[in-house]
Amino acid sequence: MKIVIFDMDGTLIDSQHDITVSINYIRQKHHNLHPLENDFVVDAINRDQRNLARLFYETEVYEERDRLLFEEHYYQQCIQNPRLYRGVETMLERLKRQDVKLSVATNAPTIFAERMLQHLNVAHHFDHIIGADKVSAPKPDKAMLGYILDQYNYVRHEDQAWMIGDNSKDMQAAENTEISGVFVTWGFSPKGLGRVVINEPEELFNIL
Repeated sequence: MKIVIFDMDGTLIDSQHDITVSINYIRQKHHNLHPLENDFVVDAINRDQRNLARLFYETEVYEERDRLLFEEHYYQQCIQNPRLYRGVETMLERLKRQDVKLSVATNAPTIFAERMLQHLNVAHHFDHIIGADKVSAPKPDKAMLGYILDQYNYVRHEDQAWMIGDNSKDMQAAENTEISGVFVTWGFSPKGLGRVVINEPEELFNIL
């Protein structure tokens, strides 16, 4: 059995504009701060060590009122502008034809992941869409990938599994779970430290 687990934001879909819009809405509504640019938001999210509350809202902790308003706003915003990266839909269709098992592991809440993937008409390709709210800890912890592999009754040394992602947390999660990590350069991070790096979705088939 072959299992491919994808990150979502920056790997399957470009969602940066909508994320930034919702963050800027909270900045203005609650903190009277000037808007941030997409590039700053993406860079902040992908940092290994960061305090997002300080970077986005200039607070030391993520205040409950900010979290609640963000989730309310982003639920509507998240389907306004997302797009699949070029070649992703063809890649997913081809993987399904080859009977590869597909799932999504994202640090975003599951409700947003399901909503966005359904909006883009690709949710049906995935057996499991798992957000950080479904497990004890987000990536780079191994909980999310371990949960998905357990659903497939994955047997090490008999089955094969890959984590496909665009940041160091994805690659570390793969290492922590003892599966192969594949870093993609077409998403939020053009450079990565994965053992395997691909520049186009079709290159994944050379690995599988």
